[in-house]
Amino acid sequence: MEKHLGIYFHIPFCARKCSYCDFYSLAGASGQMGAYQKALLTHLQESADRLDGYYIDTVYFGGGTPSFYGAARLIELLDALKRQGRLLVESEITAEVNPDSVTLPDLTRMRRAGFNRLSIGVQSTHDETLKKIGRIHSFAAAEKALKNAREARFENVSIDLMYGLPGQTMESWAEDLSRVAALKPDHISCYGLKLAEGTEMYVLKDSPFLPDDDLQADMYLYAVEYLARQGFIQYEISNFAKKGRESRHNMKYWTGQEYLGFGAAAHSFIGRTRFRNVPDAAAYCRAMREGSPLIDQIESIDAFGLAGEYLMLGLRTTRGISEDEYRRIYPSDFSGIEERLKAFEHYGWAVNPNGRWRLTPKGFLISNVLIGQVLDAQSSQVQSAPEPAAPEDLSSLVENAVSLTQSEADAMFRGI
Repeated sequence: MEKHLGIYFHIPFCARKCSYCDFYSLAGASGQMGAYQKALLTHLQESADRLDGYYIDTVYFGGGTPSFYGAARLIELLDALKRQGRLLVESEITAEVNPDSVTLPDLTRMRRAGFNRLSIGVQSTHDETLKKIGRIHSFAAAEKALKNAREARFENVSIDLMYGLPGQTMESWAEDLSRVAALKPDHISCYGLKLAEGTEMYVLKDSPFLPDDDLQADMYLYAVEYLARQGFIQYEISNFAKKGRESRHNMKYWTGQEYLGFGAAAHSFIGRTRFRNVPDAAAYCRAMREGSPLIDQIESIDAFGLAGEYLMLGLRTTRGISEDEYRRIYPSDFSGIEERLKAFEHYGWAVNPNGRWRLTPKGFLISNVLIGQVLDAQSSQVQSAPEPAAPEDLSSLVENAVSLTQSEADAMFRGI
């Protein structure tokens, strides 16, 4: 039986690294783009055999800033993928773009080439805030980017926003949401600021210039409520979409489906194995040119591990988890897990409509703690390891799990 596969291209180049960014990216390195493009095309060609037995139904160009890399290079990569003969006509093909590096002619060319979804990095509608976090565009430029996307006939456009930013108040966050909703995007992602050591903004850790934890929690809950009133359905902790506009590619990460990554630091999940390409563009190019090591991390996952991932990732979504699905992956006692979830239900952190456990918005606020406790409950009742479920069995499971939606390893591995 032919299976479905997602393809991820990591484009690490950007005009300027944002002050909060801890993803692998290269600012001011446009001179390396030619060699990197050649390496990507070589990698794609050499992976043709690996695509046998799969149909590709999602493609995602993430970064860095793919639009800074250039529409011509993105189109060349997509055309090379098409020539493999595995890309479905109805595939979702997404590119991340920034308002400062995308034009109407670029978008028109991309749309004609087959791109059908955009993710626009806006982050804030307040220019002062954008400057504080190292963004080089204005909100006016973001408005123009979305207008150009519609003129280029993109019917599926997502906008990224951030809360918990320096100097941000509940009032300014409410303005961000209302201004973005007025642009009528199809999808909105709302991410809380996370300060990572080594980033420019890390010096603000525990600073009074940042909203405290209580205010950030209020900002998140307000976003959930406000976006629901605007017709956006929450389907994952940070993601909200109009009906039928959920990110099919990102849902692959949340539901344990297979994907193959190209580019430096790109992750893949094939069969029962996760692996990561070397997290360095020069090393990646060298691997494609000279045959030096390409993979720097690899992990085989047994049935117990897959079941744990099902719990961890499923509880990030509003579809949630069920005992039946869990036991199809790892046939063992579910009672300890359910007991923990019932305790969460008592505090308003979880609900169980129609036999499926999911976290509430209040539960999502402390999801790391709650999911950690669920995984502890799983570990405490380990029995002798059963025979692993076949990958085909898992494929049928995740097809059911994404029926609600249609469908940066990178979201999962990028800490989203």
